[in-house]
Amino acid sequence: MTRVAAIDCGTNSIRLLVADADPATGTLTDLDRRMTVVRLGQGVDRTGRLAPEALERTFAACREYAAVIEEHGAERIRFVATSASRDAENRDEFVAGVLGILGVEPEVITGDQEAEFSFTGATRELAGRTDLEKPFLVVDIGGGSTEFVVGEDHVRAARSVDVGCVRMTERHLVDHGTVVDPATEERIAAIRADVEAALDLAEETVPLREARTLVGLAGSVTSVSAIAQDLPEYDSRAIHHSRVPYGRVREITGRLLRATHAERSEIPSLHPGRVDVIGAGALVLQAIMERTGAEEVVVSEHDILDGIAWSIA
Repeated sequence: MTRVAAIDCGTNSIRLLVADADPATGTLTDLDRRMTVVRLGQGVDRTGRLAPEALERTFAACREYAAVIEEHGAERIRFVATSASRDAENRDEFVAGVLGILGVEPEVITGDQEAEFSFTGATRELAGRTDLEKPFLVVDIGGGSTEFVVGEDHVRAARSVDVGCVRMTERHLVDHGTVVDPATEERIAAIRADVEAALDLAEETVPLREARTLVGLAGSVTSVSAIAQDLPEYDSRAIHHSRVPYGRVREITGRLLRATHAERSEIPSLHPGRVDVIGAGALVLQAIMERTGAEEVVVSEHDILDGIAWSIA
């Protein structure tokens, strides 16, 4: 058994998993799993650079995580950085800051690598389920990008495309630094056009419509599940492996896009860091379900973070 620490730094959030991994039994036992919304990708789509305040928020989270890792005595650490740091001109500043705090260099992975980690993390527990048909389509809706992976026990095809909840919000729902809400039909249509174009790109590589089970990952999907269940607070146990039918996804998406910031803030299970971006994220999920014909999405709390942990075990 190996004690590992996996860090996933995305466009909207940074997450840590410290776990005991036992490859012999295929079990990953969580010791600490946490998430901090740092919005590292703030303005990257527009400026091409990581903002100083976004870097400082991320470094503050890294300092907190360093203390947790030391407390648990993890033997191996892997820090993976995704969409925002791939896109940024000043990513060297980000790399140097992380190295100085955690003693490991962040790996700015490709979209294909990101997809493989997501697939492993999401499907390792599902492989033996008799109530779920294969192949799986694993969809990881992040802040800056969305990964699509089709496979049975292994990845058959994968593609990363540049649509995510933060990118779509900043591109289409922000005027002069302020989120416009409720979203107008024109703005919603603009998001849909970007998502449909991205789905066309994904389908060039990934046979989206051949999948028999849609597995959804990351905060936009888990938040939709929490809302669908009317949870009084965010509850990972209730969300993990829940199933949300297409009709509920469409209903919730419409409600979120029609709501004001104050109304979304009143949703008890919604993390404050997702209040402004959840509408766009839910719309990405809805469009994916419509393109693939999926009647439901199986929601997984285990994702790229678990895949990273297995990669170092």
